[in-house]
Amino acid sequence: MYAQSMLGKYQGGTAFRISRHISRHQPSSKRKLSRMAAASQQPANLTSAPSAECLKALKSADAVAFDVDSTFCEDESIDELAAFMGVGEQVAAMTARAMGGTMDFKSALSLRLNVMKPSQATVQEFLTAHPHRLSKGIPQLLEVLKSQGKSVFLVSGGFRNIIHPLAHSLQIPEENVFANNILFDENGAYKGFDENEFTCRSGGKPAALKHIKERYGYQSVVMVGDGATDLEARLEGVASLFVGYGGVVARPNIAAKADWYIMDIQQLIDAFKA
Repeated sequence: MYAQSMLGKYQGGTAFRISRHISRHQPSSKRKLSRMAAASQQPANLTSAPSAECLKALKSADAVAFDVDSTFCEDESIDELAAFMGVGEQVAAMTARAMGGTMDFKSALSLRLNVMKPSQATVQEFLTAHPHRLSKGIPQLLEVLKSQGKSVFLVSGGFRNIIHPLAHSLQIPEENVFANNILFDENGAYKGFDENEFTCRSGGKPAALKHIKERYGYQSVVMVGDGATDLEARLEGVASLFVGYGGVVARPNIAAKADWYIMDIQQLIDAFKA
């Protein structure tokens, strides 16, 4: 378990992660108590009411793009898959070191996958043992967005192999998913990853959003996420608004640069319905 973490795709700053043991053997009651205990350590003053400009941007948005790990879902897929395979600590340490700014995202992704070498069978076993944990309020938010005619996209540094089943269950088209793709050979053994995916490289999320806007003719796309790679889409001027989410991992450095920072998906639901 870890309550305070600087792991994953994020760079710099102190992060406060709701603690959860990623072992499939831990009782759900223990996981819940761990999350509640760590949640009490999270900063409570990061969020505020949305500005009038923010509400206007939300209302006028053509689409909303969500980061998946630690935003749309409570999961952090690459670290949890690694833990499932018995190399969790090694991969987490490599993640923290690589994401300190000394290695580009593609190199870091390749390094970690080469340690894991997940087979097709292992990924399926992982999905069976670890069903997705949607962040509280996501199903309700999707209903609101659908009722308002806003398109939903999932833009992630995680894996299509893990995200596609989730998208299917929520009736999100596969073409609305932008993520990495683990490749397997004819025997189902790990072969590599698709280097043509937007999100396999640094700057991938802004590139994905730019593609979305050009393909569908959208004028305004909102990005919702918890980390620096999500914020990038706003800083590069592709996203019209960046809503930072700290309900799983609270990051003060991201909160400081977000157009609006929330700790609960219900805040976003209320804003879209306002």
